[in-house]
Amino acid sequence: MIFHLALAADWEHAEKAGEYRVSTLGRTLDEEGFIHASADLAQAEGVARRFYLDVTEPLLLLAIDESLLNCPLKFEVAEGTTEAFPHIYGPIPVAAVTDATPFTPRP
Repeated sequence: MIFHLALAADWEHAEKAGEYRVSTLGRTLDEEGFIHASADLAQAEGVARRFYLDVTEPLLLLAIDESLLNCPLKFEVAEGTTEAFPHIYGPIPVAAVTDATPFTPRP
């Protein structure tokens, strides 16, 4: 299981379209080349503290079953860190998301 922070509106759009195509806050898969994800809940919390504290729109934590992805998944070290993050090199099928839980970043 891997995780992705999503705006609730982006997830709603994905449910209608059948796939999720947002890479990260304000950037699409087409713009970024992959979708950012987190390897575990602790990593997702760290991402939320670094990038999502000022977000006022409702957020969701998507739980993704990586065995249901139809594209490459690579663990890569993000620039400026020593942590490896999962990067999804294609759209996420809605069926690969096993849970979409409301999420509020904690400072």
